[in-house]
Amino acid sequence: MRATFRAKFGGEPELWARAPGRVDLMGSHTDYNLGFVLTLPISRDTWIAARATGGNEVRVHSMNFDADERFTLPVTSHSEQWGNYVRGIAATLPLEGFPVGGCELLIQSTVPVESGLSSSAALECALATVFEGLWNWRLSPERKAVLCLKAECDFVGVNCGILDQYSSCLGRQGCALLLDCRDLTTRTVRIADGIQVVICNTMSRRRLVSGEYAQRRADCEQGAAALGVAALRELTLEALAARAGELPEQAERRCRFIIAESARAAELAIALEAGDRAAVSQLCAESFAGARDLYEICSDSMQSMMEAMLHAPGCIGARQAGAGFGGCMVALVESSSVDSFRLSVRESYGHSSGLAPEVYAVDAAEGAQLMEWSMLA
Repeated sequence: MRATFRAKFGGEPELWARAPGRVDLMGSHTDYNLGFVLTLPISRDTWIAARATGGNEVRVHSMNFDADERFTLPVTSHSEQWGNYVRGIAATLPLEGFPVGGCELLIQSTVPVESGLSSSAALECALATVFEGLWNWRLSPERKAVLCLKAECDFVGVNCGILDQYSSCLGRQGCALLLDCRDLTTRTVRIADGIQVVICNTMSRRRLVSGEYAQRRADCEQGAAALGVAALRELTLEALAARAGELPEQAERRCRFIIAESARAAELAIALEAGDRAAVSQLCAESFAGARDLYEICSDSMQSMMEAMLHAPGCIGARQAGAGFGGCMVALVESSSVDSFRLSVRESYGHSSGLAPEVYAVDAAEGAQLMEWSMLA
């Protein structure tokens, strides 16, 4: 990155920042319903090297895409794909009283794009962090997450929940986080020794600026409104069953999944801390079945990957990750079996799908932070 920064911008970076991606261990689509999510900020992250230049021009280069972005402040227009997230943060922060000026930015990420591991949130949170350092203002991690979410919803146009940005900003090394999306509070969760989180990328990409994600959210909002609550977080499965006839069939199925999924997030936190493998297996199986049959966010590639994971050595439990519709999935694996699990999944999924999956272990990572050169050298 340092060499590329010199080549692109003719000098040395002034500051560095990084922010992690995340995988939800349990809690698909519960965040915008103000429920619980068990999230793991992961050891795949986005790095930014930056230098303030004065003036009002922002120049950006992405090493992942070998592509450039250039715009002037204040931001008055949108761009395509990754550049829109940069513009979104640069547009949103000044409106909230946090100035941004001319600068040069170099971006490099190990979070796979459009795969369900929050590459966009990692970029947003790393950008907000490096802007903090360049212009000497400070945000609490919670406030930073909220503003990054605002940029994604209002500028980029993805009406998502707080999960991704909160995970990226408030990650704790060595811990999963049980996030209460209503109160924006967390409890740290230490996964029992001997259990390893493994990401299994179907290599089938998905995009959230589409009708499917928005329709799921609309179904949930319809159900909550019909039942007279502000969010599905306020309902139990028993309360839903008593009034299920008041809802359209599709909305009822969506609501049933979300209410059960939120409860499973809290239950999985307890099971993982205790090393209760039977409970982990059951909760993951219930989550995937609900995602497939009730929320309908599974694809053929996800079903093939699920079969490959469940039949691989050492698999304790496996389920969808992120919003679904393709992308990555997650498995909880006996630490002693990670290598054989990886080889088995690659062979089995490759045979059934014709695709070459990425399979790799991840650990819990620290949230967004400025980095000193001495820490990197």
